Amino acid sequence: MHSALITGAGGFVGSHVLAALQRQGVAVRALAHSNASRQTLEAAGVETVQGDITDISLLRKALTPTPDVVFHIAADTSMWRKDRKRQWRVNVDGTRAMLGAALDRGVGRFVLTSSISVYGLTPDRIDESSPYRGLSGPIHYARSKAAAEALVQTAGAQGRIRTAVLQPCHILGPGDRHNWSSVAQLLAKRRLPGAPSGIGCFAHVRDVAAAHVAAALHPSDMRTWVLGGLSAPFGALVAAMAIALGVPVPRRTLPPALLWLHALAQEGVAIATGQAPAVTRESVALACHHLDVDDSRARSELAYQHASLQSMADDTVAWLRAAHMLPSLQ
Repeated sequence: MHSALITGAGGFVGSHVLAALQRQGVAVRALAHSNASRQTLEAAGVETVQGDITDISLLRKALTPTPDVVFHIAADTSMWRKDRKRQWRVNVDGTRAMLGAALDRGVGRFVLTSSISVYGLTPDRIDESSPYRGLSGPIHYARSKAAAEALVQTAGAQGRIRTAVLQPCHILGPGDRHNWSSVAQLLAKRRLPGAPSGIGCFAHVRDVAAAHVAAALHPSDMRTWVLGGLSAPFGALVAAMAIALGVPVPRRTLPPALLWLHALAQEGVAIATGQAPAVTRESVALACHHLDVDDSRARSELAYQHASLQSMADDTVAWLRAAHMLPSLQ
């Protein structure tokens, strides 16, 4: 692999994939969705094309000259139902456009960042052979990612392009501005009384990024990998974040019904104010779910690794402090 195009290179996972490729001397071009993202990427010495992920003519331009690999990482991860139309356009229509442009330009490999959520809120242990229940499940994000993945899988099955699909679970680490870093921010503000009752599967963003690079180099023409991680209750995540912050560990388990009512109230306020709620009924459903993942294929074929929960929490908090995203602790 000598050259690559990345979508979502300014985001959490994308920025780490970008750094991993640069360390290996790969010539990287990036698609940026905003001025701020473009300026950040260009300041890092990355050739950048700015525009909308559904603009097929722009995507063809971004793919000229043709790179060896496309890493399609950009996605809308919103859990608010008001964002569903935009989310489908970005996640599904954007994937269709990016894949179409890659096919037109004769790209050799298309790597899609999907999600473990495509398998739905199942009580069963998940591996790559599990049924895709997310396509008909209650989480719109899961439906959009399953639909996007189907587009890529179809193209791969037809032999039109070599494909690799990665399905990460809960990702922690430096650069997290919107996801599990919120746990640390709430703890620092003394605004998190406890943890949801679910069990998660937590991965370090560094290991997820390394798996992306390994997947791009894998000899298979069409392959899917579940990227699991350390299985632990959400209470353990809260405890690890509290230890990293040096604040008291909340010991309370928050009942699902209480969280659901809180989310309902938050959504009501959001409708009135127009600002996205911090908690939604869809995010509560995920936080109360017991996720069970078998990622032995990725560990065997991609040398995928599991970091300790405390090291993930420590790295996340250290980055938040350096980025001045934590309040002063009293």
